[in-house]
Parts: sequence; C-alpha cells; structure tokens
Amino acid sequence: MTSKTKKITRIGVVAGLYAALTLALGFISYGPIQFRISEVMTLLPLFGKEYILSLTIGCFLANIIGPYGVPDIILGTLATFISVYLVYLTGKHMKDKKGYLIIASLWPTIVNAIIVGGVMLHGLFKLPLILSILEVGFGQFVVITIIGVPLFRFLNNKYSKLLKDILN
Repeated sequence: MTSKTKKITRIGVVAGLYAALTLALGFISYGPIQFRISEVMTLLPLFGKEYILSLTIGCFLANIIGPYGVPDIILGTLATFISVYLVYLTGKHMKDKKGYLIIASLWPTIVNAIIVGGVMLHGLFKLPLILSILEVGFGQFVVITIIGVPLFRFLNNKYSKLLKDILN
C-alpha cells in the first residue's frame, strides 16, 4: 500500500470512528450538556495534520444525523475544524515544551464553548448565554482534558512505537 493510500485510509477510518462513536452514544453526545466521547480523538492532530481533515469530516457526518440540523452541521463542524487545527499548531510549535498536551486539550473546550455554546445554543436557540458556554465547556473539558490527556499519555508511554506505526 502506498503512503498516500495509507493516509487516505487513516483519514477515512478516523472520520468513521468519530461519527460512529458519536452516534452510538448519541444520548450523551448532543445537547447543552454533552459528553461527546469521540472528542477524545481531538488530540490526534498532535500526530499529524491529516487528522484535522478526518475529525472535521467525522464531526460533519455525526452532525448530519444529530438533532440540531443545519446549525450544528455548519457551526459544530466549524468549531471542530478550528479546535483541531489549533491542537495541531500547538503540537507543531510546542511539542518540546512542558504542558503542551494540557494546552492542546484546552482548545476544543474553548472553541466549542464559544461557537456551540455561545453562537449556536444561545444565538440561535435562545438558551442562556453563560449557562450554554459553561455547559458545553464543562463537557468538553471532562472528555478531552480529564479523560483524554491521561489516556493519551498512557497510550503514548505504553504503546509509543505501535501508535507511531499506526498513526504516521
């Protein structure tokens, strides 16, 4: 298999996993307070920029079927794109620095809290602004920073070579 074929395959597999996990756990993946477990994967762009595309596509696919319709398809997907791009940039420019993983994990929390909580839930659905931002931010923080960072560290320490072979 050529490297281009492997890259396209990885993009498709990760996009499919993100969408499938989000939809399978739909009861906690959507809403003002959401624990979208698939968001753990937003740390993948630390391994390479192709995961920006795969996670954006996965989010788009999950939001097509989700309960919020066109606003979530557009705004939720935009929030994912911006946040995973910032995760990628953090890894690219800070990977040698202590604390880069925590900083990278905060981007999806901040971006989703503002775009999904502030713009979509408040601006379009008229839910209370501060509450919407805090609820979305809380769910993101729990999934990505509290669960995702230790999981990422564990997997990276225990299976570093295997992960590099699979993800690169």
